[in-house]
Amino acid sequence: MPPSRVPIQNRFQGKVAIVTGGLVGIGQAIAMELAREGAAVAVTGLPEDAAEGEKAFQKAGLPVLSLTGDMSDETFCQQVIASTVAKLGRLDYLVNNAFSFVAKYTNATRADWHRSLDVGPVAYATMAALALEPMKKAGGGAIINISSISAFIAQPKRWTYNASKGAVHQLTKCIALDFAPHKIRVNSISPGWIWTRENDKAAGHDRAAFEPIWGEFCMMQRLGHPVEVAAAALFLLSNDASFITGTDLPVDGGYQALGPEGLGKNTVVAGSR
Repeated sequence: MPPSRVPIQNRFQGKVAIVTGGLVGIGQAIAMELAREGAAVAVTGLPEDAAEGEKAFQKAGLPVLSLTGDMSDETFCQQVIASTVAKLGRLDYLVNNAFSFVAKYTNATRADWHRSLDVGPVAYATMAALALEPMKKAGGGAIINISSISAFIAQPKRWTYNASKGAVHQLTKCIALDFAPHKIRVNSISPGWIWTRENDKAAGHDRAAFEPIWGEFCMMQRLGHPVEVAAAALFLLSNDASFITGTDLPVDGGYQALGPEGLGKNTVVAGSR
């Protein structure tokens, strides 16, 4: 079961956020937690995810502005910013989360590379550039780029995905430098193994069988939950992170810190389950 989280009431009251890829997975969790804490939220997603995603928000009693399209389409990116400002009145926060899951190596075509980059770092950069003026009018803001542990390590046969996430890591620092004079903070979050729809598919919908296997990759000996990434995102967006910019926050259960030795068979981690 996901850990319980108590929202901080009205922390984002009067604020407006965009969460790309916010109809499913980690993006949905971030959008929901923002809405629970008072923000007006716009989410984007692919048309095939709209019905399921919108139903989840309705079930939770959380109104959102749902915009469907492909983040590789610059015109759609422009529409997302324009519609959000027109319908919600301003823009304070941007969470770049939508990303291509293309993970190939020598078999990657140029089309695969273009897809991985266009939906990933190119879309992130496009959205940040478009968000600049509305955020300046709002008096400042914050941007989060969802990166990955894959930005920092080599993984077999994953050239496209890891290279694209690596680009996000460097892009974040560059945007942070250029946007700092405008009171806009820019950070990234690098999730580890999180139980999302993609991992659920990969595991054949059998979390009980796969979690002990995948859990060996991190100190906590389990997979994370989307809400745990959301909690970190809300911190970075909030005024509690007012002096944090240009940095990355790993939400990986100790994955990057573990090193190649891994966990010994007799290792016991208190509270890991």
